[in-house]
Parts: sequence; structure tokens; C-alpha cells
Amino acid sequence: MYKIHPKTLFIGQNSYYLPSCQSTNDEAADLLARSNPPEGTLIVTDNQTAGRGQRGNSWQAEPGQNLTYSTLLRPLFLAPTEQFWLNIAISVGIADALDPLTEGLLRVKWPNDLYINNQKTGGILIENTIQGSTLAWSVIGFGLNVNQTMFPIATATSLQSQFPLPDGYHLPGLLTLLCEHIEKRYLQLKAGHRAVLKASYLQRLFRYEQEGAFCDTRTNQTFVGRLTGVDESGQLMIDVDGQQRLFSFKEIQFLLD
Repeated sequence: MYKIHPKTLFIGQNSYYLPSCQSTNDEAADLLARSNPPEGTLIVTDNQTAGRGQRGNSWQAEPGQNLTYSTLLRPLFLAPTEQFWLNIAISVGIADALDPLTEGLLRVKWPNDLYINNQKTGGILIENTIQGSTLAWSVIGFGLNVNQTMFPIATATSLQSQFPLPDGYHLPGLLTLLCEHIEKRYLQLKAGHRAVLKASYLQRLFRYEQEGAFCDTRTNQTFVGRLTGVDESGQLMIDVDGQQRLFSFKEIQFLLD
């Protein structure tokens, strides 16, 4: 059971705890369909049995060892073409919360993964409801590997694996920190401080201004390029032999060592 008391205006002030569920994002969507929950409502579970990532990729976590939850936000101030700004604000808020615990090593791997030392430690899944010219609701799903130390794939890691504590990490305390820092950045976005957010995002962006190997998934061709940023619509910008190329979700794969 999660009992948290974040120092926030709305994120985490209302919450639902489910011992087990298929997907907190699905539960949040069901809640929206049958009621009118306040902005900032959380759906938290200890055991997510059918979690998923961007475009249907699966997300699995050991029961009771990690953070798996969804937040309901109402970003009516954003147009559908601006929805990646929500990703930026949420990502920076998460990094703010975890920086003191990770020695500042947490990186945001475009578009929605969280990495420490070239290994995945978490992921974000944002699902938006568009109403006319605005985002009526956003369901922000978040999974973070915290106390789990054994994984089926070598590319996964956790806070406890990278920065071990004698008794592990206190999950409600972590959730409280995340609520507080995410709300701060969300309100910053709402107030129009995009330049500050973008600068903070680029500071945390995985491989920013570094050369690396990539694969264009449309042609299956590999190439070397320098990641130079993200454009206004959320496309990844890569400089290849002096020419800027843009990639949308699922059009490019990072080739890691």
C-alpha cells in the first residue's frame, strides 16, 4: 500500500492503489471513461502484468520491487502538434528527482527511455486524448527499476544495481520525489518557460552532441552520426556528414556497444 503526502498542488494528491493489474495506463484510461478524476490522480501498482512501452513494446517488472504507476494530466494549454513538450517536461522532472541518487548519471534516451551507464533503468509511455485543438487528457505511464537486481536481458539495470543501499530504496519516498519534481516542471511548461526546459532536456539527452552508430529501420542501413537535438515536433536530429537528418519514432535505432 502506498501512502504518500507530496508537497504538490495536485500531482499525487489523489491516488488509487492496485496490488496487481495488467497496465496502470489502461486502468487510468478506464477511470477517465467512467468518471472525472482530478488532474494529478495516480494509479499505482506493485505488480503490472501486461505493461507496455512505446508502440506496444512490453515492460516487465518484478512484483513489489519497482515503481510502476500512471499519472493523469490535463494539458489543455498544448496543441496536438506540441505534445512532445509534455515528454520533455516529464523527462526533465524525473531526472531532477533522480539526479541526487544517481550522481547525475541518468540520461534520457530519445524518445522515452531512461538510461544509467548505457543500460535501461526505466521508461515513459504517454498516451494523449485529443479534443479539437488541444490535449484534453494525458495518461503518463512510468516504470522504474528500483530494487530489482536480476533481469532477463543484460541491457537492463536498476537503482539498486548501480547505486546500492543497504536496505534498498523506499518506494513511497521515491514516488513522492517524482510527484514533486514532475509537477514543478509541468507547471514550468504551463507557464511557457520552454527554453529553460529544452536546455535542461538537452543536458540530460543520451548521446547529445556525441557521434554514435545508428540504424535507419526503414532501410535497415547503419550509419554514424552526431545527435544534435530534437525539433519542435519531437523528431530526433542527427548530423550525418554535415547534413541534418530527422527521424520520427521507430524510424531509428541506437546501436549500443
